Amino acid sequence: MSGTLNKIMLIGHLGDEVKMHHFEGGGCIGRFPLATNESYTNKSTGEKISSTEWHNIVVRNKAAELCQKYLSKGDKVYIEGKIKSRKWTDDSGKERYMTEINTDVFTFLNNKSEDKQLNSSENDSNEVHDSDINNQDLPF
Repeated sequence: MSGTLNKIMLIGHLGDEVKMHHFEGGGCIGRFPLATNESYTNKSTGEKISSTEWHNIVVRNKAAELCQKYLSKGDKVYIEGKIKSRKWTDDSGKERYMTEINTDVFTFLNNKSEDKQLNSSENDSNEVHDSDINNQDLPF
């Protein structure tokens, strides 16, 4: 195989609200941290071990606006995208690095009515693709 693949799929919880940055040309970018958790039992001690990994999520334009409108801290979301690393020099001259997940597909896994009615059996997931966003105002 001569090709390569840069694809990531995550299911996690928002660690903060979506932070928006708007550009002069009308575009925008949204950023938020996503937490994924892993739990296992140490076989030698029987101790249950849990760890959390934080991911920097980036969404663009209409997708960013939808995330800002419908997602809040603690919400569960499915993310598909690619890993991208950035490098820059800060104000003190020190080189900084950041690894981000540039998102092209996401699905809201929280149903807002479930937040109000904990015993609800409905699950209204809304999957959004970049192609859907470009072709219509709302993906659902």
